[in-house]
Amino acid sequence: MTVKKMLKFFAALTVFYFLSFPALVSANIVTGGTLTGIASFYAKFFEGRETTTGEKFRHNLFTGASNNLPLNTWVRVTNLRNGKSVIVRINDRMHPRMAKKGRVIDLTHVAAHQLGFNDGLIKVKMQVIPAGIIEE
Repeated sequence: MTVKKMLKFFAALTVFYFLSFPALVSANIVTGGTLTGIASFYAKFFEGRETTTGEKFRHNLFTGASNNLPLNTWVRVTNLRNGKSVIVRINDRMHPRMAKKGRVIDLTHVAAHQLGFNDGLIKVKMQVIPAGIIEE
């Protein structure tokens, strides 16, 4: 097998993995399960940029990015170290490399602050809020 063919194979395998893995996780969490992993928060330079849903990103809104849930899903994110929680709406996607690093959600600054962290990463639990519970 030539190097070029190997690169194409690994590229296709990588795309398959990133397209398939979030779907498997999503099926579990959307049906009432929980997802535990690492949370981070958006860098300041994302302010005003367009999210996956087409909205302008704002650090003062309770939103987040996740590759594990459908867009516009409401989730309760709980900081496993201090028990603080926040409810956010998923309106964006993370870079696929974040999944390899164990990241399950990227939060706005206001949401991260409510969870009690202003820098670094924290371990969190995410739970889906059933449709109809939260009025938009």
